[in-house]
Amino acid sequence: MSADPVLQDILETTAAGPAAIRGGFYRVGSLVAGLGLGAVSFAFLVHHLGVVDTGRYVTVLSLIAVAAGVSDLGLTAVGVRELSVQTGPERARIAANLLGVRIVVAAIGTALAVAFAAVAGYDAVMVAGVALAGIGLVLQSTQATLTLSLMSRLRLGWVSVIDLLRQALTVASILALIALGASLLPFLAVSIPVGVVALVVTVIVVHGDVPLRPELDMGLLGPLVRKVLTYSVAVAAATVYFRIALSLISSTHQLGYFATSFRIIEVLIGVPALLVGAAFPIFSRTATSDPDRFVYGLGKVFEVSLLTGIWCALMLGFAGSLAISVIGGSKFAPAAPLLAIQGVGLAASFVGAVWAYALLGLNRYRAILVLNLGALIGGTVLVALLLLADGIHGAAIATTIVEFAPAIVGAEILRRSHPRLGASLARAPRILLAGAIAAVPAVLPSLTTVEAAVISTALYAGSLLALRAVPPEIWAALPGRRTARPAP
Repeated sequence: MSADPVLQDILETTAAGPAAIRGGFYRVGSLVAGLGLGAVSFAFLVHHLGVVDTGRYVTVLSLIAVAAGVSDLGLTAVGVRELSVQTGPERARIAANLLGVRIVVAAIGTALAVAFAAVAGYDAVMVAGVALAGIGLVLQSTQATLTLSLMSRLRLGWVSVIDLLRQALTVASILALIALGASLLPFLAVSIPVGVVALVVTVIVVHGDVPLRPELDMGLLGPLVRKVLTYSVAVAAATVYFRIALSLISSTHQLGYFATSFRIIEVLIGVPALLVGAAFPIFSRTATSDPDRFVYGLGKVFEVSLLTGIWCALMLGFAGSLAISVIGGSKFAPAAPLLAIQGVGLAASFVGAVWAYALLGLNRYRAILVLNLGALIGGTVLVALLLLADGIHGAAIATTIVEFAPAIVGAEILRRSHPRLGASLARAPRILLAGAIAAVPAVLPSLTTVEAAVISTALYAGSLLALRAVPPEIWAALPGRRTARPAP
């Protein structure tokens, strides 16, 4: 185990909250930077490969992405919870078994992907590319599993640095191959050297904290796998209704507009998971051992999430047309109102993520499953009805309403088990009022998109400060204000 007592005990100290806040913003910043780097490299790559090879490249990576999704199976969230709750030899045992399962599942996923590519009639280069990218997947899965220890210790700065390093190395490798005039196959093998470097760096960082030798203890894995499968089904149900909305739209033009808006939301929907997930180890540790601290932390994370979610909704409302124009050009302008509508749903998803992680910390896997299945069934019906009533605008409204269901029902589930939760949400009306004030540019004439977005942000920040709606924990998280005193 780590010799650093601060790392060992951080979840029991007042340093945990500021570390989680900083870590959440580190993860989001790393995501944004990574997306920017990826967009630049992909533009050069498309120009180099041409239309045909770009299609082959995307096809191979899409297949590997499916294998990656299957290889996770909810292990990341469940693994962080278990490593946050357990200590000593039991924690080490769980970490070793998580590593073993992840490697085996990733290897099986790769083998199935190669077999599918061969049976589906992919050409020899593409089949070889699937195999090479699959090796990279196994390396990445191994590295990602080791980072679960860092997440559970709230060492999220290291997680962000390693993620950004991997993305930067990927971009550098792609640009180097372009300069060398490489053909398709070397681009599909880029994940192997990048995965090796990321794995080595991660091993150096986590050495002494968790075992580096994988294990497969069936007595331990049985209960763990049941949790993982329940959570995996719940997560799948939470995302399927968006795809159902797409499948119900018959007009090709409407489908194109909705798909463009959906793609932007699909990227941004990862932000609440990163932001709230940073505090997940605290939820897991305090959920049963310290209910008062659990409720306190839950309320503060809710405030930060609501504050951030409202700003994201405002920006999609005022600057969404700019994002659509950059991605698709003026011909996709009808997608901008859809993005503004779904931006409201994105704000709700920030709040829903808080309750989802809280229920996960409480080991309430069935509650999460029932909640998400209910959203799936209700969302499917609602999308169909509103699509008939108001076309793609109705579908956008339906998906937004569905995002509010977990935000409302999840809060009620937690309030019943923790009655004091309501008192910890007292700052919410002030945050909502600040959001309403920030929406004023919507009624001001002759403002450009950029002007409206800037004025809205200024009004929002000013209102939050004037109303004292910013949680003090955000200020405590600023550099130079760290503390490691035992938590009350």
